[in-house]
Amino acid sequence: MAGYPRASDLAAGLEADRALLGRTSTAERVADILRDRIAEGFFPPGTRLSEDSVGGALGVSRNTLREAFRLLTHERLLVHELNRGVFVRVVTVDDLNDIYRVRQLVECAAVRGLGDPPYQVRAVETAVLAGERAARDRAWQDLSTANIRFHQAIVSLAGSPRADELMRAVLAELRLVFHVMADPRRFHAPYLVRNRQILEVLQSGDAVEAERLLASYLDDSQGQLADAYGRKMSRR
Repeated sequence: MAGYPRASDLAAGLEADRALLGRTSTAERVADILRDRIAEGFFPPGTRLSEDSVGGALGVSRNTLREAFRLLTHERLLVHELNRGVFVRVVTVDDLNDIYRVRQLVECAAVRGLGDPPYQVRAVETAVLAGERAARDRAWQDLSTANIRFHQAIVSLAGSPRADELMRAVLAELRLVFHVMADPRRFHAPYLVRNRQILEVLQSGDAVEAERLLASYLDDSQGQLADAYGRKMSRR
């Protein structure tokens, strides 16, 4: 596809990840590496993943790679197109709205179920500080990452590994949307103040107010992003 990285460039970028596999190469570990690369934007939406190039770069068998592709297809990060191959998925506006529906359910429930204060919000605070630092440094991709980590930290307050796993998959899929958009600053910088506000309300022990702020935050974010993404996709 025009505008996407060449297979040889993608393969070269993956060769450094081969060491991460060690002697216990598994489809799950390959999927972890590819998931991270997709989240980073190394494989943009619409990119075809060549079995030969990716498998050769990572030094894994075709069967192992196909199983990794299957896992990521199940997570809605990849899509298999008959007679064409495996591609990084291009998210639709309906997908985006559903992602936010799940986020509302999971993130707000995590805050609602906190119980009595004080709350252990160190990870939330770390993400807020990282976002503010990225904004000062004008490191907009780092700001995007910090914002994702903020929401992961919110869900981690529930103390549920299954909720954490679900959120990781949902936010990885959301990143496919951001990789299509041209200006991460526009979609993340305005929410820095709201991230800090939610943090400070949690630190004060008011989970009810924190949930209210979070629900409003997610509603506003969904409306802004769905509108901009819809216009962007209509021009593709």
